[in-house]
This record gives sequence, structure tokens and C-alpha cells, in this order.
Amino acid sequence: MEITQKELAEFISCFKLHSSYDLSDYSENSLMRRVDKVLSDNSLNFPNLLHKISTDAVFCELVMKQITVNTTELFRDTLLWQELQYKLLPLFETKQKIRIWHAGCSNGLEVYSLAIVLHHMNLLNRCTIVASDINPDMLEQARKGEYSLRLLDEFKAAFDNAMKENPYDSEFKNLSFETYFEVNKKKECIAVTSCIKDKAEFVRIDLVKMDAQFDETFDIILCRNVLIYFSNSLQKRIFEYFYTHMNPEAYLILGMQESMAWFMNSMFEKKGVFYKKCK
Repeated sequence: MEITQKELAEFISCFKLHSSYDLSDYSENSLMRRVDKVLSDNSLNFPNLLHKISTDAVFCELVMKQITVNTTELFRDTLLWQELQYKLLPLFETKQKIRIWHAGCSNGLEVYSLAIVLHHMNLLNRCTIVASDINPDMLEQARKGEYSLRLLDEFKAAFDNAMKENPYDSEFKNLSFETYFEVNKKKECIAVTSCIKDKAEFVRIDLVKMDAQFDETFDIILCRNVLIYFSNSLQKRIFEYFYTHMNPEAYLILGMQESMAWFMNSMFEKKGVFYKKCK
């Protein structure tokens, strides 16, 4: 079944009243699809959904988890990871301390993609990486660093495309996938290895509330394929929030299908596939 706009407004109001979450600034179309899926997954009609939200705090947390599940991939968007290696990160090679925030890290695959690149460039030990998400289940998987064995061929292909091919010359790097991942047939999983595991601090942060507490600002912020789920007004507030938490000469990395509205031009300058903080 598909809910109506009136029902969506009722859902948002009820959820805000009976939980600690405010979904008012989520993209309407995206949220409607997510609520439809919640109804289907839990075999509920709309009145029963509102009743359970108003009477069951544990169910509210379950609904929030279902609404905020965003999947990602290893080295999603090959071009971005190549540009990161050959264009952006060389700018930081002389910097002794590099601070990175990966906002909306989902299951951690992009965090480990970044860690692989940094390790290969001998920059990982200079980096402090904070990876955040609102969904505790996603954070737990990210901390474990274990992924389904069914993804092995997909992982290897993504690794080869991003890490072995140099788009700027004919160089083909002889990097080993097994340096970063090991196959555990007993657990039927692919596990990240010690050279990149535990290099990031995974923390729960709600971007809607902007409740992050940081002692220092960042050199690079990644927030990929997250903002598309938010309204334009919330996106603007989040961009402003990122800006205040970035060092001079810092860079923001968005999803390849995401863009920044013109009114943010005074804060960020587009540099290829990245956005540089304006002074």
C-alpha cells in the first residue's frame, strides 16, 4: 500500500511525539517509500503503525533503523577513488596530521575503501578518522568489518578498478586484494585485515540534530549519498555545519549524483569531483 501525504504528516507528527527523532526535514518522496516498506515489512496497516509508535518505544527504534538503512559499496564510483588518489590526497602528503570525518558511513565499506587508499599512500598512520551514522546496526557491522562471502567477486572487481588502474598513464599497480581482506569460509564472510581495521572511530551521530561534539576541525569530510534523503533547507544547514567544522583548505566529498545549490557558492568551490572550502 502507498500512504498519502496526509498520512505521512500524521506519521511524522506521531513519531516526533513518541520518539527522540524528528523526520520533518527528510525528503518527502524518500520518506514515503521508507514508511511504505515499514508497513510491508511489519505486516501493519497505517492505523496500527501509529498505535505501535505511540505505545512501544522499542518499536520506534526498530522503525528508525528501518528508515535509515542506507547501503553502500566497496569503492563505489571508481572515478572518485582514482581522483582521490591522484589529485586530492597528494595535497596532504606533507601534512603531519590529517583529520577526516566520514558522515553517514553506513556499513563501513566506504570507510575501509578510504583506509585502503590511505594505507597504500603511506598516509593512514597520520590520519584520525571519525566515521558516523545514526543507525546502530550499521555501525556495529562497520566495527566488525565482516561482509557476506557472496560479495567476493564484486569486491575484487571494485578493488582492481579503483586501486590497480591509473587513469593518467598506463601504469597498472600490482596490489594484493589479500593485503586488505581475508576470506573466512567458516564464518562465510570477507573480513578486513588488521592493517586497516580499527583505524577509524565509529560513533553514532544524528546529522539532523547536528549533535556532534568535536575538539578539532577536519581536513576532509565525506558525506556521500546521504543528503539526497533530506530537504533542501536541511541540506543547507548541514553544509553550513560542515563548513564550521572544516580547516582552511579543507575538502568536502559528496556522492557523484549529488550537487551543491548555488547559494552555497560563497562557502565551497567545486574542484573536479570535490568541493574546497572557501576562505
